[in-house]
Amino acid sequence: MENFIDKNVKIVGNCTIGKGTKILGNSVIENSVIGDNVEIKDSYIIECTIEDDVKIGPYVNLRKGSYIKNGAKIGAFVEIKNSTIGEFSKVPHLSYVGDADIGKRVNIGCGVIFANYDGKVKRRSKIGDDVFIGCNVNIVAPVTIADKTYICAGTTVTKDTAIGDFVIGRVRQENKKR
Repeated sequence: MENFIDKNVKIVGNCTIGKGTKILGNSVIENSVIGDNVEIKDSYIIECTIEDDVKIGPYVNLRKGSYIKNGAKIGAFVEIKNSTIGEFSKVPHLSYVGDADIGKRVNIGCGVIFANYDGKVKRRSKIGDDVFIGCNVNIVAPVTIADKTYICAGTTVTKDTAIGDFVIGRVRQENKKR
């Protein structure tokens, strides 16, 4: 299968692009390795490795040191920095993943933020396999989320979890009259 590279795409520096790959829109790829059957739409990819059968975009920013493994999906308005996204994991939209190692078959909901900087030092988080992270979750590094953990929407995670934990960390809604 042949590659398709759209007319407004910029490929800069030392890049390798596998077979059957489509690079669309106004994408910029710099000093990166792109596998086979990858689809990239309107995205910036700088000093990254992307394995086979990955879908990226639109409007994704993959920053230096990011490694996207086979079958992963990185959706609209996602930024990833210095992180590994495991096989068949999904970061569908509107999230920031910085300094993290994400396992296999992880779903990261909309609006998830990996808070990796404490004002002095960047710290790393580790997410196991088969983890579900609900919408608007904050992962405050450094934490380790064990395999098969389920994190409820709106939770701020500050402690490690055990295998199969159900994590909820929200305050109860309170409605006050005027």
